Amino acid sequence: MVKILIADKMGDGAISKIRQAGEVIISTPATLDSEILQAEVLVVRSATKVTKELIRNANSLKLVIRAGVGLDNVDSNACKEKGIIVKNTPGASTNAVAELAIAMILGISRKVGFLHSKLTQGEWAKKEGAGSEISGKTLAIIGMGRIGQSVAQKASALGMNIIYTDREQKPLSYKFYPNLVDLLQNADYISIHASAEKGAPALLSKKEFDSCKKGAYIINLARGSLIEESALIDVLKSGQISGAALDVYPTEPYVGELEILENVLLTPHVGASTNEAQLKIADEIVEHIKAI
Repeated sequence: MVKILIADKMGDGAISKIRQAGEVIISTPATLDSEILQAEVLVVRSATKVTKELIRNANSLKLVIRAGVGLDNVDSNACKEKGIIVKNTPGASTNAVAELAIAMILGISRKVGFLHSKLTQGEWAKKEGAGSEISGKTLAIIGMGRIGQSVAQKASALGMNIIYTDREQKPLSYKFYPNLVDLLQNADYISIHASAEKGAPALLSKKEFDSCKKGAYIINLARGSLIEESALIDVLKSGQISGAALDVYPTEPYVGELEILENVLLTPHVGASTNEAQLKIADEIVEHIKAI
């Protein structure tokens, strides 16, 4: 029976599905180094870093599966050197992340987080609670992959005008901007769904924020490194950017100045954290295991 080591937290339903493919061991940070020595499959989410050091003596390991989209916490080159196959589950969480993006667009527009906080503190902040409607506004999507396209479809159904940029133009009806600055100048909302290369500069920094339409909103469910945090804080304070909704951060768990700004909506990297998405992820994990 295949020995499957799950290194990060997953729901009971997802774990039950994965048990269909072999013997499942639930690891902890304290036991991971020893338990990986016997594992044939390692399943991680975003917390565990699959480094060269971690897999150095994992001679039984044949497959590493990232339960999610990106592979930035997996040293793919180190795995390749040891003949370990690396897979992810790119399609399973698409709808979950896209729905959270829409929730964040609506939430930041109507000041949901701010008003909830005020109300629970005993303040009836009705006068300060006037928000913005999204119908008729322009949403710029940076990265028109699976998730970006799902966000575009949902936002379009809510009456938003969609524009986008990507490495190359897609066969889509939405207006394509090859230049990021041109895109930003025409956007009321900017939602990031791009990949992040290790060591690459931030996609949005002072120059890009200064190019944005005054009063635009920023949404990021991709990678925290794509935004220069200090520059974002400055434009949120100045009013150049009206608000930001973030699910990802350069360092997680996040602790920083964004926590105290009233025009910011923060969630703890839960884009793929729905019951439905986790079960779909488990199905893809089982398929990967059975394939080898």
